[in-house]
Amino acid sequence: MNNNYIAKLIQLRRTGFCEAVSFVVLLCVAMPLKYYYDYPLAVKYTGWAHGLLFIIYIAAVLRAAYAGSWGLKRIAIFLTAAFVPLAPFFLEKSLKTETEELRNSATAKLTSS
Repeated sequence: MNNNYIAKLIQLRRTGFCEAVSFVVLLCVAMPLKYYYDYPLAVKYTGWAHGLLFIIYIAAVLRAAYAGSWGLKRIAIFLTAAFVPLAPFFLEKSLKTETEELRNSATAKLTSS
């Protein structure tokens, strides 16, 4: 279970990072291009990419939650983070710490056996 859960956490970290970057690009690049420079295609394509990454992020949260037996509070925090700019960047740090702790404990179990 540990290796599967670690893999799901890594997938969630990567997906969360990509989703957060796409959200920032949508808000800070594509929206100004649309409204200040009359270039709506920027929002069309960036919005489409962000929407796809958003769906992948939701799936990654649910997969990690299932693999790690998360509680509803933690699931809600990670799902809410998808709607707050930069929030997945902060959650990524906690996921990195958790991943490292799980790897260290798995290594310690292997060396003690």
